[in-house]
Amino acid sequence: MRKLLFIGIGAGNPDHMTVQAINGLNRADVLFIPDKGASKSDLAELRRQICDRFVTNPKSRRVEFDVPVRAEPAPSYRATVDDWHEAIAEIYEGLIRDELAEDGCGAFLIWGDPSLYDSALRILERVRLRGNVAFELEVIPGITAIQALAASHATALNRIGDSILVTTGRRLTEEGLPANAATTVVMLDGKCAFNTLADQDVFIQWGAYLGTPDEIILSGRLGDVGAEIEKVREEARRKKGWIMDTYLLRKPGD
Repeated sequence: MRKLLFIGIGAGNPDHMTVQAINGLNRADVLFIPDKGASKSDLAELRRQICDRFVTNPKSRRVEFDVPVRAEPAPSYRATVDDWHEAIAEIYEGLIRDELAEDGCGAFLIWGDPSLYDSALRILERVRLRGNVAFELEVIPGITAIQALAASHATALNRIGDSILVTTGRRLTEEGLPANAATTVVMLDGKCAFNTLADQDVFIQWGAYLGTPDEIILSGRLGDVGAEIEKVREEARRKKGWIMDTYLLRKPGD
């Protein structure tokens, strides 16, 4: 039976690769590298660099594939994402069927960790449910953007005895800061949702391109640094054509 490895490759620094991840790369016959287009070519290039640096298996080969662009959410965010996942599932199925031998092993290089705000596992489950190709799956964890953010700011994620909430920019805009979590980590925020918060005394620790030579970090009272973060973020996005960022919020007094 075909074997699939979903390998977490960290938040952007090849040094984030674990021994387990490196061993996984070298077990694979085929290394699948997603290409999200010219504007995000850096993401595919990092995967190539990781393969160049760590893969020593002379029998492995690389297969690059195009990832379709997600449509703008209209009228339903969930319906838009569902259609996008379905299109990618078709691509995954074709790659597994056409590029892997019946007893072959293929590896997908997943940014960060496959379990945290990444859709690859859910998409692969769609392929499984279709029943057209059979496979076994092994997931290899990776360093997340959350860990990289905390490390870059040299901070602990939690306060003693307090909980942490991990959410998205869209949910932060809709729901605000939770009452039952002293620390909130926000991911997938393309619109600087922190600007919607009424409490400007909230402390923010923000980071973009974490772990890479282009890393940017800013922190401070939201009322003091919020506008600066938004400006720096937009300039960086315009310069590179893409941005990956995340941030941590703490309520006053925490």
